[in-house]
Amino acid sequence: FQLGSLFDTTRPFQLLVFIMEPSSKRAKLGSASEDSDSGFPGFATQAIHAGQEPEQWNSNALIPLISLSTTFKQTGPAQLVNGFEYTRGGNPTRQVYEKCLAACEGAEYGLAFSSGLATCMTVVQLLNTGDHIVCCDDVYGGTNRYFRKVVARMGIETTFVDCSNAENVKKALTKKTKLVWLESPTNPLLKLVDIRAVCDIVKGYKSDEKAIVVVDNTFMSSYFQHPLALGADIVMHSVTKYMNGHGDVLGGCVCLNDKELRDRLYFLQYAIGAVQSPFDCYLANRGLKTLAVRMKQHQVNAMACAKFLEGHPCVERVVYPGLPSHPQHELAKRQAKGFSGMVTIFIRGSMAQSETFLKTVKLFTLAESLGGFESLCELPSRMTHASVSPEQRKELGITDTLIRLSVGLEEADDLIADLDQALKAAVPESLRSK
Repeated sequence: FQLGSLFDTTRPFQLLVFIMEPSSKRAKLGSASEDSDSGFPGFATQAIHAGQEPEQWNSNALIPLISLSTTFKQTGPAQLVNGFEYTRGGNPTRQVYEKCLAACEGAEYGLAFSSGLATCMTVVQLLNTGDHIVCCDDVYGGTNRYFRKVVARMGIETTFVDCSNAENVKKALTKKTKLVWLESPTNPLLKLVDIRAVCDIVKGYKSDEKAIVVVDNTFMSSYFQHPLALGADIVMHSVTKYMNGHGDVLGGCVCLNDKELRDRLYFLQYAIGAVQSPFDCYLANRGLKTLAVRMKQHQVNAMACAKFLEGHPCVERVVYPGLPSHPQHELAKRQAKGFSGMVTIFIRGSMAQSETFLKTVKLFTLAESLGGFESLCELPSRMTHASVSPEQRKELGITDTLIRLSVGLEEADDLIADLDQALKAAVPESLRSK
């Protein structure tokens, strides 16, 4: 409905009339004008309301309840109430959260897992011995480690390619390829993958069974990017990061539209046991309520820091998709609604300069992970990507001077001042650009 002026001084009496269109003509919850500045139209509304109906609880509680029970009373043998039997197979709190996840991603279905890597593991369980995976070469270190050191022992081969060039994916596909694993932006080099182009290539490849395209959307969150709309089959997140956003939940999720694929993943999740606890589901569901406002500010702060760092004499290079200097800046604008809060820099000097910088920052905290309200920094070559072989790191360009920044929600001027003092303390005059 729409409201006109509440006050008209030319008339002694007023009658406010609320006229609502028939439900068949109204846009679904979350619709908004295309020129909305809130990322995907209506996103914040979906994140706050989808799956949260008070009427589902006997008390009409506005905030979803935490159901910690591991089991549920049955009215007779195998006669379940609302489908709940045992929390591994389903839980009221998790159900609420999964509905909200799906809505945020523009999907029909969502499944919540105990961690991002538990999500990855369950997806890979869709495959069989002899199958083949194509994966980004610049990918989260834990994913790299899992594919190379665990999945390989299952008789499943993984080919790592630079997916920022879609032709590389095309060349890597074989009749045995059953899974294509993408990150965009990649971790930690922030290269972009043309998701639509890669999906078109995979769907067009002649094979008896089409490969499943999975996009790890962790760096962007559902607020800035919807890979399903670009042709992906599955979107996954490490919910630990932006989706929860408060550094107090370990979790992962998948969102998808295909019911058969959803049912296969649900069975695997139930059989393996990789489910998220009710309390963590409650916390992550709460985190989604502020995702829109958080992501807006993450981007504002990241852009301010990236612009400052790009002109800093102690920095050799800044990588941020929101900067025109990023080689895929136009792709970033085309396939996403924003640029998120992740910034990668190459400090001038060597490991000594990186270590001094990381020990000298005061507001940025030296720690793994990302996407929380607090600003973090880390050295991928020795931390998140330490499990990647030195040869691979060298080939990818993950050097000892590459520093990954997760720009938080502090005041941008304070973050810039912190970066400035730490850089000046770390890099001597002799190494700075003139």
